Amino acid sequence: MSHGDPNNPYGAPQQGQQPGYGAPQQPGYGAPQQQGYGYPQGQQPGYGYPQAPPVQQQYGMGPAMTSMPGTVSAARALMWVIVGLQVIGVALFAIAAVSVNAAKDDNGLKDNSDFQRLADQSTGVMWAFVVFGVAWMVFAIVLATKFNSGGNGVRITALVFAIVTAIAGIYPFVIVGLVHTVLGILIAVFVGNSTGSAWFNRPRY
Repeated sequence: MSHGDPNNPYGAPQQGQQPGYGAPQQPGYGAPQQQGYGYPQGQQPGYGYPQAPPVQQQYGMGPAMTSMPGTVSAARALMWVIVGLQVIGVALFAIAAVSVNAAKDDNGLKDNSDFQRLADQSTGVMWAFVVFGVAWMVFAIVLATKFNSGGNGVRITALVFAIVTAIAGIYPFVIVGLVHTVLGILIAVFVGNSTGSAWFNRPRY
């Protein structure tokens, strides 16, 4: 059986003949084309492949807080309200102490030993309240200014401040301290909740 003339360019290639000796082979119709760059057919980078997350976003934590939450801002505003109330309270106790001390020099009360003893005790207690009120006012001012930049230590200190304020509003400042009790409870709730914790524990870059 003849396989054709090997010198005939139009003849069929012999069995076992390697491509390249005759006409170059072309890919048949419907044959898959070879894709470059290691990507599957029909897929290019950016289509269907996950992109890298933004630098600011951490895995599983979401974007970092950049502005103070409303509840934390409200707690800071309540701190300034306490500062204002402390100013009023300090002024009232100071005026009362001065008034009682002046009454001791009244001619009709100089010989009243009971009044003199009570006046001495009352004046001492009132000046002690003045000193405590000034110290607590300064403490509130420092905490209020640290809400924006402070960390978890400021949060814990604010919680302690709010709890002590709420307790002091019940005793010994029963009448004038009820407003402080309400404000202290609100500050403790706003600072101690999950939003407050997330704000004071936020990452700082």
